[in-house]
Amino acid sequence: MTIRRSCRLPALFSALALALTPLVSQNASGQDQKVFRFNISPNGYPPYLIVNQSAPSGIMWDVVSIISQRLGYSVVPERIPRKRVDQMLIEGYIHGTPRAREWTDNPEQFVFTDPVVKIEEVFFSPKNSDFKYETLEDLYSKTIVTHLGYLYPELEPYFSERKIRRFDVSRDRDMFTFVLHGDRFDAAVADRLVGRWILRNEGLREEFRISSKGISEYGFRLMLRPDWQSFANQFNTELARMKENGELDAILANYR
Repeated sequence: MTIRRSCRLPALFSALALALTPLVSQNASGQDQKVFRFNISPNGYPPYLIVNQSAPSGIMWDVVSIISQRLGYSVVPERIPRKRVDQMLIEGYIHGTPRAREWTDNPEQFVFTDPVVKIEEVFFSPKNSDFKYETLEDLYSKTIVTHLGYLYPELEPYFSERKIRRFDVSRDRDMFTFVLHGDRFDAAVADRLVGRWILRNEGLREEFRISSKGISEYGFRLMLRPDWQSFANQFNTELARMKENGELDAILANYR
């Protein structure tokens, strides 16, 4: 029997070496500084994560950077697609990602920090449409534009039963384009702050109505490797200080 050498072995050994190498760097004073590999995703999630510029920014990036620095970590941004994030967290290639606990298939596998901000999912519909949302029954037979890979716990049973139709797109800003220019789409569901940010930057604020009532409100947190409970505890302590002394409010004001 002929044994073939696998061309994947060098890559495997490189990955193993990365996982086993102590994650430290040196700061300006020459002292060792720990590294926090933070997923910002390929497209970001404005205004929580903004990646289409020379350096990342956004609400979550600013908060994570400030707190990590205070805890002795330097933050390394990683652009990991959504479908690979959970496994790469478990395997140790990254250490954390922004996430609501309710958006995770198996949240018990991870450690979550306290909420940094609240995510409020509401409906965005064309200004001249007759779409309204008061109860879930108002969505029956409607087609809602959603984000690819996102879970919507309140809507999932209705999607499964086809009482409400779901149409996935991969980028947040494209959700609004489909709703505005597609005759078969009734509304997009998105976080209120995210939607307002996109509409402002795309010059579409006068083209949409925003439902006063939402379908959910979640805490947007850090989701961490299961062995990072100590980091989560320290993060929570610093986050509480930022909420008390007004630092968090100042960061939020920069993106409203």
